Amino acid sequence: MLTVGIFPNLYKKKIRNVAKGLVTWFRDRDYYVKLTQEVAQALNLPQFSTDADELKRNIDLAVTLGGDGTLLGVARQIAPYKIPILGINMGHVGFLTEVELSDLYTDLECFHRKEYHVDVRMMLEAKVVRDNQVMEEFLALNDVVITKGPFARLIRLKTYANEAYVDTYPADGLIISSPTGSTAYSLSAGGPIIRPDMHLLLLTPICPHTLQSRSIILSKDDVIKVKVLADHPEVMLTVDGQQGYKLLPKDIVIVNKSPFTTRLIRIKKRSFYDVLRKKISE
Repeated sequence: MLTVGIFPNLYKKKIRNVAKGLVTWFRDRDYYVKLTQEVAQALNLPQFSTDADELKRNIDLAVTLGGDGTLLGVARQIAPYKIPILGINMGHVGFLTEVELSDLYTDLECFHRKEYHVDVRMMLEAKVVRDNQVMEEFLALNDVVITKGPFARLIRLKTYANEAYVDTYPADGLIISSPTGSTAYSLSAGGPIIRPDMHLLLLTPICPHTLQSRSIILSKDDVIKVKVLADHPEVMLTVDGQQGYKLLPKDIVIVNKSPFTTRLIRIKKRSFYDVLRKKISE
């Protein structure tokens, strides 16, 4: 019997009824169901409650209920455990989520019959180095972004790939993206769209104050190093748009391919281009 962890975004409308319906559906088909203590309390289902760390170690499948943001947060938590994720969309665009609410139980039956495949997505790891000391480490599925603070002042970001000097970007910031993240912030900043099953790094400046700056595609084996040359302490590092860390002048951010991956359950027989055409035009 498989053990399923259900991760709903409790801030979404009508989420509690949908989440309870999911618990019932899995239990009726003899799956074990586990919820974090917070979720179990919100759904009034204390019998399924378990410690968050224990949950991650003891499930065979993670089901996210929300949008891409919900899936991104869960992906970072469970990547070390190689647990596949089935994303159910209650958000807007939904590039990463697989199941729409209108198809929920039809698609779940396909999953139950093992009519699915697993996409493996490359992830990024990032380190903040200050005075030769690693201050913090992060894991990302979409992107790692260095950006200016609330004031309209450019920052300069001196960038290297494998210790080879690339450029110093006078800009609002710099996006270091995985192929999966190419359709997120990088796309809005003018970056290219990349098939998510590829393994590479994408470097995209944000509003660069120069005529030459363009996105650069780098090898999956490259190590990107960015030194912050701003003269004010109003620079932020953000990870998947969800985690933040305040950077100081002369801090160095190092980004490379992570040894961890995200595994996404795919039920529908549609290509990346089908999804792209549908989602971008919505």
